[in-house]
Amino acid sequence: MTKILRQIALLLFCSLGSVAAEAQTLDNVVDEVIWVVGDEAILKSDVEGMRRDPSWRQIQGNPYCVIPERLAIQKLFLHQAAIDSITVSDSQVNSSVEERINDWVTTAGSKEKLEEYMNMPMSQIREDLTQRYRDEMIVQQMRKKLTEGVKVTPSEVRRYFRDMPEDSLPMIPAQVEVELIVLHPRIPQTEIDRVKEELRGYAERVQEGGMSFRTMAILYSEDPGSARQGGELDYVGRGMLDPSFANVAFALTDPNKISKVVQSEYGYHIIQLIDKRGDKIKVRHILRTPKVAQEDVDASKARLDSIADDIRAGKFTFEEGATFISDDKDTRSNRGLMTNVTTDESGSSVRTSKFQMSELAGVSSDLAGVVSGLQVNEISRPFQMIYTNNKTVCAIAKLKNRIKTHRASLSEDFPVLQNIVLQKKREELLRNWIVEKQKTTYIRINDKWRDCDFEYPGWVK
Repeated sequence: MTKILRQIALLLFCSLGSVAAEAQTLDNVVDEVIWVVGDEAILKSDVEGMRRDPSWRQIQGNPYCVIPERLAIQKLFLHQAAIDSITVSDSQVNSSVEERINDWVTTAGSKEKLEEYMNMPMSQIREDLTQRYRDEMIVQQMRKKLTEGVKVTPSEVRRYFRDMPEDSLPMIPAQVEVELIVLHPRIPQTEIDRVKEELRGYAERVQEGGMSFRTMAILYSEDPGSARQGGELDYVGRGMLDPSFANVAFALTDPNKISKVVQSEYGYHIIQLIDKRGDKIKVRHILRTPKVAQEDVDASKARLDSIADDIRAGKFTFEEGATFISDDKDTRSNRGLMTNVTTDESGSSVRTSKFQMSELAGVSSDLAGVVSGLQVNEISRPFQMIYTNNKTVCAIAKLKNRIKTHRASLSEDFPVLQNIVLQKKREELLRNWIVEKQKTTYIRINDKWRDCDFEYPGWVK
């Protein structure tokens, strides 16, 4: 439903809503406006669409109460986001939409079965999901902005948990701390030349008009994040890009020209300019990565085997080897210790050296399999894995620590407990913001949709 149709529906609701309410029932209305929040309408079809979303199957409570209220809360955040000029990029939205649709198709079994379940064609599923994801992402950004100044002090954390019964403290799942020494297998110059020649061939085909850069990226780029978007990267500053990539991309001036082949930490690229806006740039690219030969993998494993023997013999420590030998810049600067970076509910980054095994498997299933069989301070045999930047690497791992499942304590799990208090403080701020926003926002609810035990009673005035 487009914005224009929503506004038409809103006008009809305001003038004829009471008549429609008396003449119709929930079961026989094709569509109707059920809530109005500010100048935005919530339609019955919006609620039904959310109910068909597989992610809502586990909803707690009456969906005809919970869903409209959540949509109404979303409208409050969207209204404030419009005032504050908060937006999200098309590439962010499209990437999330395609990922969700692929998940749904896999669950349903086929596109046809998904269309049957959703009772709409794929084009409509994609359109509805795109608007929904855009709204959800904007709301997330708005929530983050409202809570970005919230802090908690150590004394607040101690005070919150001081008198809490031990059996009420959260359970901390089993975790591990892992150190790595990584070697990148040698790639022959012939393989690098092959990849460069491929990219030059793609560029020639685009320049000759045989195929668009966008289509070539969809077909051939090995960057999973941008390939589905035709290789497109949204507006980004120089500091967010690999330095070599940025130098070439920011030197482009003609959207009809294609860059020379450029090497980055991810592989080799050709780049096409889309637009420049101030100190940000929007480009398309095609990424190709040289393939690693098994003989070069075996050579790296043999070297790692020798390194592990030297560590076990006491010639140097694992941490010294990681600092001076490892090819992995992320762990090398941390003496081999892996860092787990997660995102909390506000969108803020949380860094720790501790991984749950499921999180470690998300980095590399091969790595998780190796670590699961190690004792504390044991060094693994050399192994091969697909690691950061989707590259094939060889590694040895050391299990620095294994922490069993346990009740949280202030001495051992302070960052976890601090985050719990921080989240509660943010939730309280947002709850108070919603309550105050209700007081100053025009809200009207169809009589048939009022009989609910709302989380925020201020909707009904």
